[in-house]
Amino acid sequence: MINKKIVLTSIAAIFTFSGCATVMDGETQTISINSNPSGLRATIDGKVIHTPAIIKVKREGYDRVIRVDDDKLKCHKIIALNKHVNPTFFANLLSGGSFGSTTDYASGSMWKYDDNVNINCK
Repeated sequence: MINKKIVLTSIAAIFTFSGCATVMDGETQTISINSNPSGLRATIDGKVIHTPAIIKVKREGYDRVIRVDDDKLKCHKIIALNKHVNPTFFANLLSGGSFGSTTDYASGSMWKYDDNVNINCK
């Protein structure tokens, strides 16, 4: 009986003190970047990519920028990759988990970027 109480208390503590968005969605996000025409050269967070691409970014509390500087295809654009509040974050607020919400905020998991980005240069 005591072992069951310890196990149940431990499980409850894990869910209370961890953030829902952190546990369910993680601290990183995968984003699909497509373009018309394909094969554009772009940079995000200082990393060079060629479209189409699937990138992994850390969820953080700031907007990101995709810079397209492709002289060969004559395309120069700046695309904002805006952050939004991750819907999973609200599960903590509804369940009264102030500790979990704080964890999500501190880890950046409360934020979400668009899953798909389309760059049109035609």
